[in-house]
Amino acid sequence: MSSESVLTKNIIQFPENRKYDMTLLGRIAIDFNPVDYFQTLAQSTTFKKYVGGSPANTAVGLSRLGKKCGFFSAVSKDRFGEYVTEYFKNEGIDTTHIMTCKHGESLGLTFTEILSKDESSILMYRNQIADLSLEPQIIDEDYIKDSKSLLISGTALAASPSREAALKAAALAQKTKTPIIFDIDYRAYNWQSSDEIAVYYGLIANVADIIMGSREEFDLTEKLLGLAGTDKSSADYWFNQRAKIVVIKHGKKGSTAYLNNGEDYSIKPFPIQALKSFGGGDGYAAGFLNGVLNGWDIIDCLEMGSAEAAMLVASHGCSDFMPHEQEVKDFIKKEKSQYGDMVARV
Repeated sequence: MSSESVLTKNIIQFPENRKYDMTLLGRIAIDFNPVDYFQTLAQSTTFKKYVGGSPANTAVGLSRLGKKCGFFSAVSKDRFGEYVTEYFKNEGIDTTHIMTCKHGESLGLTFTEILSKDESSILMYRNQIADLSLEPQIIDEDYIKDSKSLLISGTALAASPSREAALKAAALAQKTKTPIIFDIDYRAYNWQSSDEIAVYYGLIANVADIIMGSREEFDLTEKLLGLAGTDKSSADYWFNQRAKIVVIKHGKKGSTAYLNNGEDYSIKPFPIQALKSFGGGDGYAAGFLNGVLNGWDIIDCLEMGSAEAAMLVASHGCSDFMPHEQEVKDFIKKEKSQYGDMVARV
């Protein structure tokens, strides 16, 4: 790790004078989290409904931090579809490029099981799913050209026509000089094989300016490349493509941001009394990317991402609990006063 940090605005520059800070592409879903948690799904009887889906949660998080977000997705033509789009509107997220499905596709439903702070599971209903029905014609060049950045969620690559929509968006982002963020966001459902995963993940990673994922997600992306399977080998490979920042997460061990200037910076999680083991990654993405969009010092981006991750795993849900900027600052200040000024920094 380097002794001095670096401003991200010296690593990656975003186009100015564009309406949206980020347009995200991927799933919007609904989470049902048990109110009577620490029991199995069979035992739980009461659930609270939230807007879910990793890119949707990240968009809400960014919006609450003051960023203007656009979104490419598809939702069901029913009350659930109305619920998620109205939620987005209330959060200030643009919904003009969220299509309504026409053939009975269903919004993804996630029933979560919170057995302990370390043990959670998810039951997914994703048959004839709406978000993977996103049509390429919805992907609008002018919309991307009006965005400072484009985030593609890896789950959107799992099936057609969403797959082609994501690839079209990536091509148009390159054409319009819009930086691409690839949140690998691996979910086993809908994928047919590890080779398929590596092919399509690789296509987006090859053109991404920022790549974010866990060690497992990078291993899946790199399966066909013959790399050493280490964080350094991953970062070096993607820097030789197009990447400027590569973030590799290791759960409770923390995360490291590798920069294309050869430096790297690590952070460990804030000590927190967790309620559940999911949702932290979405908070991390919102906090970290907010800092990068602002051109902050890389360690401050990591700190904000780590703080939001801690706040989310301590919360009952995800989207509803995405914090505003002052809440994150207050959390960091409180944690530092209790555990020391550099509590989260390695």
